Amino acid sequence: MSDLILPYQWAPRPYQQPLWNYLSGGGRRAVALWPRRHGKDDVFLRHTSCAMTERKGTYWYLLPEYAQARKSMWDAIDEETGTRIMDKVFPPAIRTLYREQEMMLGIAGSTFQLVGADNYNSLVGAPPVGLTFSEYARTNPSSWAYLMPILEKNGGWVGFNSTPFGDNHYKQLCTLAAEKQAAGQDWFFEKLTAEGCGVYAPAQLQNILQELQAIHGEDYGRALFLQEYECSFDAAILGSIWGDCLDRCQREGRIGSYPFQPGFPVCTAWDLGFSDDVAIWFYQIIARDIRVFAYHVSNHKNVEFYATLLRDRQRAQDWTYGTHWLPHDARARTLAAGGKSIQQQFLAHAIGRIAIAPRLDHEEGIQAARATFPYCVFDATGCKDGLSALWHYRHEWNDDKKVFTTRPLHNWASHGSSAFRTLSLSWKAPKPSQGPEAPLSARLQAGNPAIQTFGRLKAQHLTRKAAERDLAMMT
Repeated sequence: MSDLILPYQWAPRPYQQPLWNYLSGGGRRAVALWPRRHGKDDVFLRHTSCAMTERKGTYWYLLPEYAQARKSMWDAIDEETGTRIMDKVFPPAIRTLYREQEMMLGIAGSTFQLVGADNYNSLVGAPPVGLTFSEYARTNPSSWAYLMPILEKNGGWVGFNSTPFGDNHYKQLCTLAAEKQAAGQDWFFEKLTAEGCGVYAPAQLQNILQELQAIHGEDYGRALFLQEYECSFDAAILGSIWGDCLDRCQREGRIGSYPFQPGFPVCTAWDLGFSDDVAIWFYQIIARDIRVFAYHVSNHKNVEFYATLLRDRQRAQDWTYGTHWLPHDARARTLAAGGKSIQQQFLAHAIGRIAIAPRLDHEEGIQAARATFPYCVFDATGCKDGLSALWHYRHEWNDDKKVFTTRPLHNWASHGSSAFRTLSLSWKAPKPSQGPEAPLSARLQAGNPAIQTFGRLKAQHLTRKAAERDLAMMT
């Protein structure tokens, strides 16, 4: 056991060597844009096994979903050796810990765990010092936003590997990594193609293309080949519901710099799932444009959190709210808050006009969104994660029949997309007549603290009375 050397019975292939040299040399930020079946995970897993012996700590390997982590990694068998991948990378002879249920094992006082990025903020234990995002293009980008401050604080490292998946957050990350690498910063970026690596002979690549076209049709099959084997971001996302709409937005310059515009009220559109993600779009109606300038997503929060969020954003930029549009299920009563509906809970916080969007089925909501996209302009910075959700919103794939179903796939992208359906169903709707008056303090003389204090108190009183009237009308 003392003679066992990590990485165990492995050496990088020539095209893997630059990435391996960077990681083993102490690099902290690595992005590998590599084709399918070219050993992306092999390099990062091998590096993790070595890192565990050099710095004691927690190491996470994140896949888009928990179920995927178990199927494609924890239980997976290596085709070349016929052994489990976990046994090949982390030999049982040197393990100090092994927990099947948690997909966790230990080496030299460190722990390694396979986790799903769909549950990133509910994981417990010591903060990680090393992370790998596998298939990051298909991963909720909020997971990295959540974990990044942890690594910045403890000096940890992170790796990202994936094939492309449309013009989304992974493309943005690749662009950033390439720029930082060119500027001499501690980043690594590398794009490879199947043709240039020599893993497949030209005849094999042609056979793969033909097989994909036979399964998915000529156009989609070629798009999938370009995406998976040529690492093209321009290939269409298979089954994308609104991909063509977003493509048009890009071509017409409607995704760019469109921040909050003073002088116009701010409306919000929501998807509610307090045990799941809550997504919010912030937008303004300016002439014929829907100016969508910000997006927020979080989970496991209560109504108080979102009321505070709205007030904080309002104060930060001194804007006035129009209408907060909630989905139809906000009328449903909940066990929380004394049986009050979510709508009633929001009204009690007096954050502005509250209205319920019309109730339509998924398909009608999807078509309403398609009709709304031509009127939208999106701020690329403020809506970055929301736009990724819209790009990733796609139909389920029926593997038996080799077709896409009419049902949208439910994953992390569903929440931002559902909130956009709420926006689509409500932006032309008339404003509700009920609701608080605009704060009087904004209309009072400046420089007189006594008058301003009175104005604030009066405005708060009017807001409470308006909320009470709304509650009375509902009960």
